Amino acid sequence: MSEKSAVWKTMPLATAVIIAIDKRQGVLIDDELITILSNEFGEVSPNEINQVLMDLEIRGLIHVSQITKNKRRIERITEDKAYMAVGED
Repeated sequence: MSEKSAVWKTMPLATAVIIAIDKRQGVLIDDELITILSNEFGEVSPNEINQVLMDLEIRGLIHVSQITKNKRRIERITEDKAYMAVGED
């Protein structure tokens, strides 16, 4: 058992995602996020990352947009930025 997996992290994954985005001036590519979270938590599954990103987007804290078929742009929503949901125009 590796040392990273033997120790529990006290920081939730969602908090680590927000901190990582804020350290990158509010914008991050999903590949960079996976690298940052892997360094912090060890192996993190794509399903866990997708679940956290969806939860943060539903809560209105981030916005995830598709750049290419396999790349996503993750942006922190601040007070001066707003995204409208479908049907809000």
